[in-house]
Amino acid sequence: MTVDAFDDSPEAISSTKRAYAASLKLGITKGTDRSRAVLAMAEAIKRSFDDILEANTLDLEASREMAIPDLILDWLKLTPKRLEATVEILQRLGELSDPLRRVRSADYQLEDSQTYTQLMPLGVIAFIYEAFPELGAIAAGLCIKTGNCLILKGGTEASHSNAVIADALQAGIADAGLPLGCIELIQTEHGASIRDLVSQDNYLNLVIPYGRASLVQQVVRQSTAPVLRSAMGNCYLYWSLNGSLEMVRWMIVDSHCSQPDPVNAIEKVLIHRQAMPSSLITLWNSLQEKGFEIRGDTELVEAFGQLQLAKDGEWGSAYLTKTIAFKLVDSLEAAIAWINQYSSGHADCIVTESYQESRQFALGVNSASSYINASPRFTRNPARGDGVFLGMSNQKGHRRGFISLESLTTVKHIVQGNGRF
Repeated sequence: MTVDAFDDSPEAISSTKRAYAASLKLGITKGTDRSRAVLAMAEAIKRSFDDILEANTLDLEASREMAIPDLILDWLKLTPKRLEATVEILQRLGELSDPLRRVRSADYQLEDSQTYTQLMPLGVIAFIYEAFPELGAIAAGLCIKTGNCLILKGGTEASHSNAVIADALQAGIADAGLPLGCIELIQTEHGASIRDLVSQDNYLNLVIPYGRASLVQQVVRQSTAPVLRSAMGNCYLYWSLNGSLEMVRWMIVDSHCSQPDPVNAIEKVLIHRQAMPSSLITLWNSLQEKGFEIRGDTELVEAFGQLQLAKDGEWGSAYLTKTIAFKLVDSLEAAIAWINQYSSGHADCIVTESYQESRQFALGVNSASSYINASPRFTRNPARGDGVFLGMSNQKGHRRGFISLESLTTVKHIVQGNGRF
C-alpha cells in the first residue's frame, strides 16, 4: 500500500470545507460555463506536458529507490500518449451536452400539480487513488462537468505528478472564472489521512477509491460518507462445450489490451469437464506465446504437468498481471455458482453458441455486466456514444457498472402546483 498512513491532519478538514463552499456556487453554474472550464483544464494540461513529465520522472526515480512494485510503476509511468489521451477525454467532456437539468417525468403524479425529476450534482466528491496521475485530471473533468467539486488524494508515489497536474487543473478553473475550491489536492505526505478525509460526511457526498483491492477495502472500512467502490481484474470466462476456441483466445487477449490498467482483464477461465484436451493445449500454447502465465486447478495440473498450480486463495483475488488460471466445472450451473462466489463481480463472460445458455448465464451471474461472445475490454473513452468512464463499480448501492457522468449525479423530485388547494 502506497497511500499515506492514518494520521490526524487539519488539511483534509480545511480542503473539504473549501470544496463544500465552492460546491454551493458551482451547483448553480450554467452548463456552458462548466463546459468551458473543462476545455480550459484540457488546454492547461496540454501547456503543462513538459512539467508533468518532468515531475513524473522524479516520482519514478523515487519509487524505484523505495522498491515500489513493478505493477505500481507501470500505473505511475506517464507517457506523452497517456497525457494526450487525457486531454482528448477532457476535450470530449467539454463538448458533450450538459448532463444536469435534464427533466424527466416522475413515476407518480399528484392531483392539481405536475411532478418531474431533474439530475442534480452530488456536491463534493473525494477521489482516492494509487498511482495513475492522469486519473486525477479525468476525475476532475467528470466532476466539473456535473457541477461537483473534487478533492484529490493520491498516493505518495505520485506526489510530484499529482501536484503539477492539480496546479494545471486549478489554473484552468481560474481561467474559466469558476469559484476557488472546485478542485482541491491533499498533498501533505505525513499528515494527510484517508480516514480524516472520508469521515467528513458533513461536507463530503461521495468517495471513490481507485486502485488495488486493499485500498478500496481500506476506504470502505473507514468512510462515514457514501463510497462508490471500483473494481479491477479477477473477471471470469466460462467456456461452454459448444464455444469457439478462437473466440476464447481472442476474448482473453483483447481483455488485457487496455493500458495501463486492464480493468476488465479475464484472469480466470472455467472449462466444461468434457472439453477436448487438444483444444486446451492449443489455447495454452497460444497464450504462452503472447506472454501469459498459465495456471490450473489440482485436476488440470495432475493431467497436464506443464501447468502451475493455482492455490485456493487465488480464485477470489485479482492477479493484475498477464496470468490466467483454468478450472474444470461440471456444468453451466456450476460455473455460475463458482463465479458468483469468487468473481470480483463487475464483468464476467461466456463463450457459447447456445442462446439458452447465454440467457441463463447473463441473468444468473451476479455481476454488474455480462459479456456473451464479446470481449469485456474496458475503454475510458469509447468511440461510440456519449460515455466517458472513470472505472467500473461492482456494488449494488449508489451506482453499478460503468462510472460515468450520470454516476456523479443525484435525482431531485420537483412538484409544481397550480395554486389550487
